[in-house]
Amino acid sequence: MALLRIHVLDGHTANPGDLSWAPLEAFGEVKVWPRTPPEQVVARGRDADVLVVNKVVLGEAELARLPRLRLICVSATGTNNIDHEAAGRRGIPVKNVVGYSTPSVAQHVFALLLALTNRVAEHNARVQEGAWSRSPDWCFTVAAIPELAGKRMGLVGLGAIGSKVAAIARAFGMEVVAYRKHPERGAPEGVRLAALDEVFRESDVVSLHVPLTDETRHLVNADRLRLMKPAAFLINTGRGPLVDEAALAAALRAGRLAGAGLDVLTEEPPRHGSPLIGLPNCIITPHMAWATREARRRLIEGVARNIAEWMEEIKH
Repeated sequence: MALLRIHVLDGHTANPGDLSWAPLEAFGEVKVWPRTPPEQVVARGRDADVLVVNKVVLGEAELARLPRLRLICVSATGTNNIDHEAAGRRGIPVKNVVGYSTPSVAQHVFALLLALTNRVAEHNARVQEGAWSRSPDWCFTVAAIPELAGKRMGLVGLGAIGSKVAAIARAFGMEVVAYRKHPERGAPEGVRLAALDEVFRESDVVSLHVPLTDETRHLVNADRLRLMKPAAFLINTGRGPLVDEAALAAALRAGRLAGAGLDVLTEEPPRHGSPLIGLPNCIITPHMAWATREARRRLIEGVARNIAEWMEEIKH
């Protein structure tokens, strides 16, 4: 088979320059653009056999003007930026990458939780500004520090990431209770399944690990927030719209929740602001939970495997 022309239209988030595109280069000529605005998608994709996209939208209008295109590889798990029906009519497969970020996201869940409980950054800032040097005591804390051992971790969703979070929580000595849509699939050892509202009501920490659907949009709303303990924490590394941001902001401002750790927001980037930005008991990171170097390498390798599998498929 002739060498492929592979065009990566938004490669910066997966590889800002610290990794190699060699796994893709094994299949042919690779052109990489860090970002591609909508008006340049067709021009940059016109000569490609394979397009690799992350957030770039490939809809009916774009696909109609890309007659050479034979394969779409999404450098992510979600594929909602692709018009699958339009691609299917043209015989263009759409392949995504799953499972590459599981350890990375699970790690970030606890980075957020520990930032809320141990307040490492806040204590360091106080030391750097001289508060420890001026202290009459050999140690001090800015607030009471809760211990995770013995606390209850509540998981909403028990797929690969949720199960990994459960294992880490148990290593911390936490009890784990989880809601999953299909309880007949069972649960890992040491994890107790419960109804959704029970997870919110009983947990000291609630962490979200479900996909965004019409059913799960604003799953965390004012009613569910009222179920939570005032000393509880909410962690969201899934999708921003799982949470009603206005309701969460109101709960945090009123002291009805101890804190929230969020890696995702409803609007990303939050160009129009968010009611959660600026709240002292809300930690927000810029959708980076997935982005360890190791996870990004697995992502590129996953795209390469998808190309290899497709090449095998078209041989037969």
